[in-house]
Amino acid sequence: MNKSPIILGIETSCDETSVSIIQDNESGIPKILSNIVSSQFDIHKEFGGVVPELAARSHVEKINLIAKKALEESGISLDKVSAVAATSGPGLIICLSVGLNFAKSLASSLNVPFIGVNHLEGHALSPKLHTNISYPYLLLLISGGHSQFLSVNGLGNYKRLGTTIDDALGEAFDKTAKLLGIEFPGGPKLEKFAEKGDPNKFKLPKPIINKGGCNLSFAGLKTAILKISKNINSEQEKYDLAASFQKTIEEILYIKSKIAFKEFLKNSIGKKYFVIAGGVAANKGIRKKLIQLSNENDFEAIFPDINLCGDNAAMIGLVGIEKYKLKKFDNMDLEANPRLALDKNATFLKGSGVKI
Repeated sequence: MNKSPIILGIETSCDETSVSIIQDNESGIPKILSNIVSSQFDIHKEFGGVVPELAARSHVEKINLIAKKALEESGISLDKVSAVAATSGPGLIICLSVGLNFAKSLASSLNVPFIGVNHLEGHALSPKLHTNISYPYLLLLISGGHSQFLSVNGLGNYKRLGTTIDDALGEAFDKTAKLLGIEFPGGPKLEKFAEKGDPNKFKLPKPIINKGGCNLSFAGLKTAILKISKNINSEQEKYDLAASFQKTIEEILYIKSKIAFKEFLKNSIGKKYFVIAGGVAANKGIRKKLIQLSNENDFEAIFPDINLCGDNAAMIGLVGIEKYKLKKFDNMDLEANPRLALDKNATFLKGSGVKI
């Protein structure tokens, strides 16, 4: 087996087409030789959200070109690739299938192992792209489709401590941005709006803040934003509502993360790491608030680099390296799984009638 494996990673779970070439390194921190990410903002902008059929079509049109670009930028020829890794779930099934089928075909033609990767595991391990963090560590995964607290105990070994019972945090950001007239993708732009507003202008609810452990809820907050937005008459009021929303989210995460710290420490000793990953981890206000909380509780807060918070193939290649070294390969009949979970024993906590 190659002592310094080179993995070609592929990510197509939603609306980013990404291919990365990543190489293992003796330092423990792999080398990202290339990481090409092609987004589809212009395609979905007029619809105000991702249209699965259009996303899948774009992946089909782009993936071969993106793979060639990744290889060219890395300076690596295909015959040097040790294995091909691709996201197998969770995500939009027709989008997942594009990357998965491309990866299988490529691995077969090169006669190298094929590795299916849990997209969430990519986010969970993403700090390993720039730091030698050791297990176990507490993870807050906040993205467009997921909001979870997990104890990361090793490759493939995760225990969920809390999750959202309704909307994901990234979804709450995007929906709030849409109500404020910010064009898709609005979540990242909402923070810019917030910088111009008064964070104390509107008092917003913090759903299940005093119950449910470190579970999260954002649907009630979104409903409150909807009601207020109908009576907004000026740009400044939009800025004020954005600022109030940003402040409320920071306070919710501060309180719930503090609860998650206690849950995590029940079964953990040694160095205390708090990893915040996923697309929303790029939010500067959230970063600042959770660094403050970590410092107050003797945790070391670790974030992926800003350009590695969103969906990308480097994190998929990273998991590919970890699995390659353990010879954890997959068969060519591996199917896309839109509901693939990290903690397979965790109870599903969404929908009406949820008890927390």
